Amino acid sequence: MPLKSGYQSEFRCRPQFRDGQTVFRVWAPGRKHVELVLENDARPMERKDWGYWELSLPELPEGTQYGYRLDSGPVRPDPCTMWQPDGVHQMSALVRTDRFSWSDQHWQPHEREHLVFYELHVGTFTPEGTFEAVIPRLQELKELGITAIELLPVSQFPGERNWGYDGVHPYAAQNTYGGPLELQKLVDAAHAVGLSIYLDVVYNHLGPEGNYLSEFGPYYSASYSTPWGPALNYDGRDSDAVRNFVLENVHHWIHDFHFDGLRLDAVHAIFDKSPIHLLAEIKQVADAAAQKRESRAVVVAESLMNDVRMIRSLGEGGYGLDAEWNEDFHHAVQAYLTGEEFGKYSDFGEASHLATIFEKTFSLAGRYSRFRGRRWGAEAAGLSGTRFVAGIQNHDHVGNRARGERIAHLVSPAQCRLAASMSLLSPFLPLIFMGEEYGETNPFPFFCSFQDEGLIENVRKGRARDYDFEGEVPDPQDPAEFQKAILSWSWPEETDSAGMRRLYQSLLDFRRSQPILHQNSSREARLLPDEKQGLVLEWKYSAAAGEESLADEEDDLYCYFNLTGVEQSLKSAHLPENLNVLFLSEVGSFGTHSQPADSVELKLQPWECMVIGKPRS
Repeated sequence: MPLKSGYQSEFRCRPQFRDGQTVFRVWAPGRKHVELVLENDARPMERKDWGYWELSLPELPEGTQYGYRLDSGPVRPDPCTMWQPDGVHQMSALVRTDRFSWSDQHWQPHEREHLVFYELHVGTFTPEGTFEAVIPRLQELKELGITAIELLPVSQFPGERNWGYDGVHPYAAQNTYGGPLELQKLVDAAHAVGLSIYLDVVYNHLGPEGNYLSEFGPYYSASYSTPWGPALNYDGRDSDAVRNFVLENVHHWIHDFHFDGLRLDAVHAIFDKSPIHLLAEIKQVADAAAQKRESRAVVVAESLMNDVRMIRSLGEGGYGLDAEWNEDFHHAVQAYLTGEEFGKYSDFGEASHLATIFEKTFSLAGRYSRFRGRRWGAEAAGLSGTRFVAGIQNHDHVGNRARGERIAHLVSPAQCRLAASMSLLSPFLPLIFMGEEYGETNPFPFFCSFQDEGLIENVRKGRARDYDFEGEVPDPQDPAEFQKAILSWSWPEETDSAGMRRLYQSLLDFRRSQPILHQNSSREARLLPDEKQGLVLEWKYSAAAGEESLADEEDDLYCYFNLTGVEQSLKSAHLPENLNVLFLSEVGSFGTHSQPADSVELKLQPWECMVIGKPRS
């Protein structure tokens, strides 16, 4: 019988602790016999329905190591292991996540409209690279104006260094980060300071090293593949157990670890022709898991398809997710400011794209994509900007360059401030990549610590092949590449870093003070003095129909961006009277201002952002 949470009880795979018993279950439908191997013992398991094997023992203590032997083969870790103290290849260990003493009983996560994401890689966020070491920095993120931290994947990966997208044990928090109980402490601490916390999860593939899933059952599809390896079997024969392997994982993170939501990696590489798409079920399970602890969950999809089915309701033929990434925003800003034209940036680079994205969310909304050689995307009409997540850099944008250069390496400080202003004044949910807020110059290159020599060489060759046009490609296996990526977490006074951090804090304060930025407002954009010259970009926010709190044109908000390296005049802006300059990005302190606006004499400094509107208390 289906559970209210959306997945089926007979398909549960994690070790269960009930009635003084420890219940082990594993899916291995094609095996003739399966043994549970304890530290000094091996016991046969009983075959159950649906290809599962089960064994109950008197309750075992935490830390007990165990594994499974399939048809007298080598001992393998549990596919649903929650703790790998000795790495991906070794025995699993029992852990009681249900015994953690939570202090967040009265916590309520931030509403979607008010989310400001801070993307964080645990291994490089601090010199220690642990869950525990993140905790002392949470208060500073809260004071900056962040409302939600988003952890890059933490599922157990091979070695000590990895982005996280080569994880092979989806239920186990990385041992070198501190393991599952330390992760629970981090989530609880985030809630204690008033931050929502999200987890990036990978359901399109699993990493290559330490991946024993195919020995247990048909976890992989014979019909599809991904750029990173075999696709998971979500719609073929025996796919019910594979789907529930993922759905139970959703419940695991939302219910047992109290995450406020999930970021789903590369959902365009999740292939499913089932009547109910896996993505819709993920949302249903996440909601049910959160409701069990009297909370709510937000599920965000990383989709490169510009496909709003992700967030349309089930009744409208969609999957019902809460938000999706808007990569067009980043590509348009980066291509314009850097002049880069290679790869995905070949579809962008014109000022008009920045105007189109503000008004219509996507630039590629059915137009021809040179990068893909065909028309791409669909319109997002009728959907609020707060259904989309956008930023000027993230782990992919930075790390998928040969040397991991951040935007601060690629453009001038003034252009960085302009890009930040576009990001935090946009109608979309902002995403800030760790260190961006103070102009971090340490790179974030791709790094890994595989142990398989053949895999190591293939990764080296692949990086060199894909990025040779950028010059010398560093060795991702070199520990020095990982060391380069560790944040400096430093913004000394009287430096550009201090000024950049003040700018981010000021912009986030301003964003909170202006409801029109995160309501379903009417949006118009134009280029000044005209479309052809495009020297200044104007974004205009107006009250949407029916919004009584935003009454007339005096409540409109005007954002101006000088898209050039020379001073520009706003004499052609035709602004209403009685409005004030509320924000300037090129003042010495990078703070907010309130001074009369004269539409004839207003000047924009090179690469400056100016916001004009009615002051709000």
